[in-house]
Amino acid sequence: MTAPGTDRRSPYERALGDRISELHPKTAWYFRTIPEGHVGVGTGVFTTAGCRHRWLWPVFRIAESLGVAFAGWEHDVPFRIENRTVAGEALAVRHFDLPGRTWVMPDIVSLGANRILRNEIGPHRTVVTTFDIDVRDGAVVLTIRRVGMRFGRLRIAAPRFLRPRIGLVERWDEQRELHHVNMTIDAPLLGRVYEYTGFFEYAIESETP
Repeated sequence: MTAPGTDRRSPYERALGDRISELHPKTAWYFRTIPEGHVGVGTGVFTTAGCRHRWLWPVFRIAESLGVAFAGWEHDVPFRIENRTVAGEALAVRHFDLPGRTWVMPDIVSLGANRILRNEIGPHRTVVTTFDIDVRDGAVVLTIRRVGMRFGRLRIAAPRFLRPRIGLVERWDEQRELHHVNMTIDAPLLGRVYEYTGFFEYAIESETP
């Protein structure tokens, strides 16, 4: 048995356990541990991304400055994601090539008790969420449990009645032979406030000469 704190596998791989075999092989490969000295690189295009409601963009400009979500509604957005597994945590950096700028969103995913995933988003880990992971029809499905914000030592948790519903589905598209990702955020009373969906290629590359 692996001693606590010494399991350096991907948090997704540990959370799924034997259920990782239920994933499509390409999707399982994406969520497995990335070897030390390597990086998983995905490149593709989001067919749509952002917030459709212009009146909410001032709020998302704040989120954009925090590296959490960008302001605007765009089509055909090129993007790049870099994934690493470091000491049992999944480190990801996403680059969105938006008109006139490149916006960067980093996050760190770790595994907590009862196979619950913890996601800290932004360069200062400002937004903290916890997720459940599931397998449906060969795809990974992440659904939110809690969401909060962190400013230094200050912690603010969203009450249940204000808590947004965040979901992510990642699967392998057999027809296009590409990975497909779909992320949505729905807020109470407001409905869909943020989303991105698209296709990408993925490869694991060596970072050492």
